[in-house]
Amino acid sequence: MAARLLRDFPGRTLAVVEARHAMGGTWDLFRYPGVRSDSDMFTLGYADRPWRDRRSIAPGEAIRDYVRDTADESGVADVVRYGHRVVSADWSSAEALWTVTVDVEAADRAEADARVDDRAATVDATDRLGPAAPRRVTVTCGVLVACSGYYRYDEGYTPVFTGQDDFTGRVVHPQHWPDDLDVTGRRVVVIGSGATAITLVPALAERAEHVTMLQRSPTYVLSLPSRRRRPRLWRRLLPVGIDDALTRWRSIGMALLSYQASRRSPARMKAFLRSGVERRLPEGFDVDRHFQPSYDPWDQRLCITPDGALFAALRAGTASIVTDGVERFVPEGVRVEGRDGQEARVVPADVVVTATGLNLLLFGGMRLSVDGAPVDPATKLTYKGFMLADVPNFAFAIGYTNASWTLKIDLVGRYLSRLLRHMDRRGWRWAAPSSPTREGRTMPLIDLSSGYVARGRHLLPRQGVRAPWRMHQNYPRDVLSMRFSSLTRDGMRFGR
Repeated sequence: MAARLLRDFPGRTLAVVEARHAMGGTWDLFRYPGVRSDSDMFTLGYADRPWRDRRSIAPGEAIRDYVRDTADESGVADVVRYGHRVVSADWSSAEALWTVTVDVEAADRAEADARVDDRAATVDATDRLGPAAPRRVTVTCGVLVACSGYYRYDEGYTPVFTGQDDFTGRVVHPQHWPDDLDVTGRRVVVIGSGATAITLVPALAERAEHVTMLQRSPTYVLSLPSRRRRPRLWRRLLPVGIDDALTRWRSIGMALLSYQASRRSPARMKAFLRSGVERRLPEGFDVDRHFQPSYDPWDQRLCITPDGALFAALRAGTASIVTDGVERFVPEGVRVEGRDGQEARVVPADVVVTATGLNLLLFGGMRLSVDGAPVDPATKLTYKGFMLADVPNFAFAIGYTNASWTLKIDLVGRYLSRLLRHMDRRGWRWAAPSSPTREGRTMPLIDLSSGYVARGRHLLPRQGVRAPWRMHQNYPRDVLSMRFSSLTRDGMRFGR
């Protein structure tokens, strides 16, 4: 987003305010063993700087370096202001400006040295002055874009477990993985069944005595190769740029095909996923209990395990799965309920990892208002999945749930650039989508049944059932809508 705006509007002033003290977002925050992408890198990577590593499923450290290198090359690193947490933003109709309130925090010297300076990233000079109390400042801007995703960075979701204080081992959450934790020779229980748990279990099993994945209910898991496989003819004959484009569109097509097949023929997709699991597990493994969810594929995100790593750990006996509810923690581990005819028992543990999900946080917690009147995003409709009805010169970037996140972000950046150029040509100072006169039925912005979505759905804006108020989960369709549609129709208002 920032790279595109810098390139398309060299005469404008742009600043990126980042609450943390390092570049990389998710890929700098998460440091748990095995952290990796859960989308292929050829579509998760930037369109204008393609991912050319042969690894299609990449480790977090490699992605973090890729993000930082891209920021350096594009000039984005020069406009980032670290330790700047946006508190609120108020739009003035009279001035056609946003007034943004920011808390500026002093960077810890050790953290800055370890996570920023080693990558030659640019830190605001105020962050190099040493320890100091945070100060509150205000800045004005003509256009405000929220690119903070939708989950909280400072805390993950951990349910209250009875007896947790009785446990004599260590309890950790993946979002805040301690540097001093060594699982070598220890018994580990990972509570959860989502992407984080699927990633952690085989990684921990390489060193731990044994890893148990304790899940309340199963998840669909698909094994995919971790490295790209290109037809030999491509490698010999095609220029690099064409190879990049074909690889990217091939990955887009495969992901879209999987999603559409899941929605249109869920029974067939269930059978396909089950057959893949059965082929990779030993005979007699209870697939029905541990790998047969009650919901349809893509009601929740599909989890992937690169090169069948999870299944390999299960075959080797270094990992196992218990599908049951947590009754309570006990000194020696976790006691399970004994559901569905199972025996209530204690799963022994020296370390318990609560891979129990995320907490949603829209716009990084920023409060919005227009002419002093608070804006509640939950009461607003989204326009093309990136603007709020009746909120001028404000955009937000939320990616796809059924494909790589950055595919949608790239389209949002392109559309926003088109919109701003149109405003410049016509002399408009602001643009805002008008609420439809007849809203009719609305839908959740994120149409998944996952726990983290269900817990935070009341915080999110809604979407309509038809364009331009509907966010499609279909990249080719959105390419037409975002790159080639009219800017002046579909209820967009402009003013000076």
